[in-house]
Amino acid sequence: MTVIVLCALTSWVAQRAAAVFHDGVRPFLLDFVQGRSTRRATAAVSFGLSAGFVFGLGAPLALSTGVLNPWLVFLPTDVLGLVSPKRWLAAVLGGAWGAVVVFGVGGANSWVHELPVDFVTAMQQMATPILYLFTLFPVLAVTQQFGRLRGGLCGVLELALVVLSLKLWPKVFPGSIAMAAGVLILVGLALHRDWGRPTGPEEDPEEDPEEDPEEDPMAGLFRAGAVRLRSHLPLLMLLGAGVCLLCQEHVLGGGEASGFLIAKGDYGGAAQVDFYRAFGFIPLIATTALASGAYGIAGFTLVYPVGYLLPSPWLALAAGALVFGVEVMLLSWAGRALGGLPSVRDASGHLRNAITQSLQLAILFGSLAAANAMGGGPGILVVGGLYLFNEVTGRPVTRMAAAPAAVIAGGILLNVLYWLHLFTPAAR
Repeated sequence: MTVIVLCALTSWVAQRAAAVFHDGVRPFLLDFVQGRSTRRATAAVSFGLSAGFVFGLGAPLALSTGVLNPWLVFLPTDVLGLVSPKRWLAAVLGGAWGAVVVFGVGGANSWVHELPVDFVTAMQQMATPILYLFTLFPVLAVTQQFGRLRGGLCGVLELALVVLSLKLWPKVFPGSIAMAAGVLILVGLALHRDWGRPTGPEEDPEEDPEEDPEEDPMAGLFRAGAVRLRSHLPLLMLLGAGVCLLCQEHVLGGGEASGFLIAKGDYGGAAQVDFYRAFGFIPLIATTALASGAYGIAGFTLVYPVGYLLPSPWLALAAGALVFGVEVMLLSWAGRALGGLPSVRDASGHLRNAITQSLQLAILFGSLAAANAMGGGPGILVVGGLYLFNEVTGRPVTRMAAAPAAVIAGGILLNVLYWLHLFTPAAR
């Protein structure tokens, strides 16, 4: 019921253009809100950007972990809300999608486990590559922004911390401390560069008057966005309460790695992973929210780790509402602060790129391991072949989602071959 109600709420919120989950859709909402774009056109953009993630990433991860994720839950409600001409219809469609997710994932899990080629169990092989390679994203970001030397030193430090964690704290996810150190190094280097930037006499005072008129339109746009967001504050706080509650029930994981950690019962590790991940998205979410007047369904994503760690649903409802309320009220200040910290903004972009790069490799390795587990050499041939075919045909399925989608398609094909007596699973 929590999932169904929350999906109805997120679809209703999207219908009002008050919030959407996909960061790439949010900038298009400004034209929709100001009447320069139609509802149908905006919904088409949302569908085009989201479909690959829903079926290629969200569904496979939910099947393999048993934990829901935002791509499966919230991206479809973006589309359903934006395409609905009436608010009540958006709520009905969103709730219906929530029911499909809840009963569909459970039913699919039960059905697949009875198949001769159990590709869902095989997909659990994705956990180790995702968890450990994801640990390296701060190293990649430091290298991209501050050079090979600092990146190499950060990598050596992270490796040492992983080894120490395995030795001293075997029950703790070993990447947690390493990621914390890497993110702190990146942020520290970025702040040092910004605070050490020359000011005062070296600046040309005659440039400021010329630049101000160019900045005024953007400042006005951000101000209008902040006013619109505050007008939806009660609705957004309700949304934050619902997302936090779902995380507290450990039904929803905010990322690829945290879903596997929640499935293992490591809620502290999941909270740390999603907390560090948030640093890469806060500037993006803040600027797109201020520019469009539409917030993120998960806000700054800080509500995820808060929810994982809370002991009570009632505390989760209160904390989620409070977190969203504080975030919305501080958006204008965050926008101004980020304007004076260009290296921190760049660090956020490098973090997002590094997260994508590390996860693309991890998901590909994990998908090939799953292919080997479910079908040996033929499994690798089918899954790897589908992935390569997607590459050479212009990536109709986004790269990150292509490999998990290939595992599911390959698993279905191997089952068909088994029923035709053309393939025998290794376990038989």
